[in-house]
Amino acid sequence: MTTIDPAADVATLVNVFTVDPRRQRELVDVLTAATEEAIRHRPGFVSANIHASTDGTRVVNYAQWASVEEYQAMLADPGCREHMAAAAALASFDPHLYAVASVHHR
Repeated sequence: MTTIDPAADVATLVNVFTVDPRRQRELVDVLTAATEEAIRHRPGFVSANIHASTDGTRVVNYAQWASVEEYQAMLADPGCREHMAAAAALASFDPHLYAVASVHHR
């Protein structure tokens, strides 16, 4: 389960994909399949959330990993790399690891 909390001991990935609006749904499907078939089975996986922009030009993956090292190990996994290549064929992307700085609620 995704928990957004500055005290949570997780590595947070925010990956912004820029996509042709005509291919946004296809990219969402590729990322969803990658997560279900390969990525979520890797050690250290906590959660992934795929967001599709309402204008069709972006897809954002907000994912959490138990550690930076486990995230990096996933990147090196051939099965995961195959899925990521399919996403890269559809869109450009800009992944970065983050720490939650603050959370606000009503």
